Amino acid sequence: MSWTVLHIIGIMAYAASGALVAIETKYSFIGVFVLGLTTSFGGAVVRNLIIEAPLSNLWDSKTSAVVFITLTLIVLLPVKWMQHWKKWGLFFDSIGLATFALQGALLARFAHEHFGFVLLSAMFTGVGGGMIRDLLARKQPLALKEEIHTVLTILCGLCVCLDWTQPLQLTLIVFVIVTLRMLAIKFHWKIRLCYPLKK
Repeated sequence: MSWTVLHIIGIMAYAASGALVAIETKYSFIGVFVLGLTTSFGGAVVRNLIIEAPLSNLWDSKTSAVVFITLTLIVLLPVKWMQHWKKWGLFFDSIGLATFALQGALLARFAHEHFGFVLLSAMFTGVGGGMIRDLLARKQPLALKEEIHTVLTILCGLCVCLDWTQPLQLTLIVFVIVTLRMLAIKFHWKIRLCYPLKK
């Protein structure tokens, strides 16, 4: 499976995750589109602000078309079909996490070639949209509760810093990231720091 196909799956997954959070929150179809668009583009907006890239660059026709078609299908599909997403949602969402983080890292590397910018761009592109989505849905942001999200986006940024930027390399990184996240979910991996409690 090529990097392009994986990225399209990731875009669809992020749009769908935002839409389904809106449905669970019992928002109207307007809320479905708002949260779907927020999840798909929110992280990229923060990223472009960080790397000083024009926000107008976000609205390419192919990405926008994929997002709007995905959201329209979700609005039109029967609610019972959403059960299938609950089964496979985390898997596809993991693809989105990896492809978005890699895309953010690649754009930052092209724009600045600065280590810190690449890592920040990967992190915010990967988890920023989901965090904004959760806040709009009045939920605790998942990325702030499960540390593995941020760690995996930073790992994507490190791979780009090491110049692993060929399509085959990017595809392999996605598969590794997805595998690690699914294992983390299955085995409840947590990163815990012990801080002394002051009385």
